[in-house]
Amino acid sequence: MHTPLCKHASGQPEEYAAAAARRRLAGIVITCHNPGPSPDWSPQVRMSINQFDEYVDMVARAREAWHGRVDVRLGLECDYLPGMETWIESLLNRAPYHHVLRFHQPQLDYYRDAYDHGDPVAFQQTYFDHLAQSAESGLFDTIAHPDLVKNVFRTPGAWIGCWTMCGGSLDCISRTGVAMELNTSGLHKRIREMNPNSTILAEMRLRDIPVVIGSMLTTWPRGRDFCRGWIAARCWLRANQLLPRPSTSRREPGNRSAPA
Repeated sequence: MHTPLCKHASGQPEEYAAAAARRRLAGIVITCHNPGPSPDWSPQVRMSINQFDEYVDMVARAREAWHGRVDVRLGLECDYLPGMETWIESLLNRAPYHHVLRFHQPQLDYYRDAYDHGDPVAFQQTYFDHLAQSAESGLFDTIAHPDLVKNVFRTPGAWIGCWTMCGGSLDCISRTGVAMELNTSGLHKRIREMNPNSTILAEMRLRDIPVVIGSMLTTWPRGRDFCRGWIAARCWLRANQLLPRPSTSRREPGNRSAPA
């Protein structure tokens, strides 16, 4: 779930908590996009570093307001590129998080400028390589939107989509114990299927990679897709892959151990 600080969401954490209460959910995790390492680093889709404390306080207020009714947790959704580890770790040391998502947006200029050299296949392979590297960094609980790259190219056939391209990355991820997300927001994107698609889900099943279901809530109505995500997960995954994440914060400032 996001906040207005990311500039593409509406609604305060208290409003999401109220909606969760109406639907008898036990709790929610707010995971807004992290500040970038410089002011010009895709500022149109994230909070600034000067707003970080505001974000933490915003979630804390909701947690206090809904204490005993809805468990509101603090999380963060962090873009990852090789070389960003120190910046990300500095953010993770500023607050106690319940859950940290790894994410990068391959459609944004910072990523396209660095890695898109006109070869769609090479670009997609780099993207999947970065998935594995982020899991191996030990900074994240879950890898979000794992095949988002399929929405970058509009040329028919440019999305390769075969599991052989990401198979090596899935092997690496499976060895780390980091979870991968099944995100229903893909139903609203150019290629209207969940992230990841059923082919990659099947490969995740073979490797027993833990799975977290998410909806990338920028408005509450998107939460209606959550049940569809649960049904897809039950169809394509083993029951023991849908493991609950830790019920109390493991991420105290200054203690950045790899996810268990």
